[in-house]
Amino acid sequence: MMTTTLRKALLGAVFATALGAGAADAATIKVGVIAPFSGPFAMFGQTFKEGIAVYQAVHGKTVGADTVEFVFKDLDQANPAQSKALAQELIVKEKVSFLAGFAFTPDAMAVAPLIDEANIPAVIFNAATSAITEKSPRFVRSSFTLWQNTVPLANHVAKLGVKKAITAVSDYGPGIDGEAAFKATFEKAGGAVVDTIRMPLKSTDFAPFMQRIKDSGAEAVYAFLPAGPTTLAFAKAFADNGLKEKGIQFFGPGDITQEPDLPALGDAVLGMTTSFHYSQAHESAANKSFLAKYKELFGSSDNATFTSVGAYDGVHLIYTMLAKTGGKSDGLKAVEAVKGLSWESPRGPVTIDPDSRHIRQTIYLRTVERVNGKLQNTEKDAFPAQPDFGYKLGK
Repeated sequence: MMTTTLRKALLGAVFATALGAGAADAATIKVGVIAPFSGPFAMFGQTFKEGIAVYQAVHGKTVGADTVEFVFKDLDQANPAQSKALAQELIVKEKVSFLAGFAFTPDAMAVAPLIDEANIPAVIFNAATSAITEKSPRFVRSSFTLWQNTVPLANHVAKLGVKKAITAVSDYGPGIDGEAAFKATFEKAGGAVVDTIRMPLKSTDFAPFMQRIKDSGAEAVYAFLPAGPTTLAFAKAFADNGLKEKGIQFFGPGDITQEPDLPALGDAVLGMTTSFHYSQAHESAANKSFLAKYKELFGSSDNATFTSVGAYDGVHLIYTMLAKTGGKSDGLKAVEAVKGLSWESPRGPVTIDPDSRHIRQTIYLRTVERVNGKLQNTEKDAFPAQPDFGYKLGK
């Protein structure tokens, strides 16, 4: 195992070299991306790559005189120890100036000590637990948090007249955040959460949980699972076990009905209401341009989803950091350069909150509808400039 002293020596050499190169001629700036590129969650890695490709196709591969190159490392499932090992390899051997990606919260949190020691920024494309950005001042997030998406949804559920609800979430950081956000907001609005279900992250059989929801007496369920096979299986189980027919309404963040899954989910999710920061159906010139370039590059824009946009906007942050710092390798100065940054994303207007370093954005209330023969998340209402309600909660 590499000693702390040796690691510091290697990192010092890497960044002294990078600083020297930045002061001289054009350089290649490497960005290390850690994500699942194989296994059951490979859609994260695929859409990260596609979002990066779309951004570079539109904006080029250079910032000033420097070329930006992405180096991809496969982490097929949540594995903090492996995430840390891959980050160390990228920093020491590949000499990256940025880390990025991170599908899952534990993998992002694991690299906090490394980015602080090396003084490089890490741009989170997806991982959605509020506490991540509290672990290092060098984290910036271009995705969302469960608190951010859930608070407007819980208020909406209460306004519908629902008095009793149940939560069902994956038992890890984001799920626990979602549960806490829904319960606190819904109960403050006068509702009651009659039961809270936490499901193992690797759950595949949801029938027992469906029975528990049926027996709870709840009028509605709030559910969160990480996008991918688990969300698909949970939504199908909800339909197959007759909960909709029993009159139980289904609510959750948009991971449940992300666009690549809609064809497989089919009519079972018609009418399902979610809250989220991105929909392919978002009506804006920026989104239409994004989807057109996506289709041009990949033959279809059907896979374009929130993780594609998280990567696309994450690259925008990296390019802006490079432009504002002249390509110099100083993580704190780079992050400082994007605090308060605002731009028009395919999702709508966004800003990097100077305190949380998390993205403020519009959260949309969406309903699954069939339009021109195709299922889509149609935006029904909008809640602008939503912060991360969970940042430093109670501190």
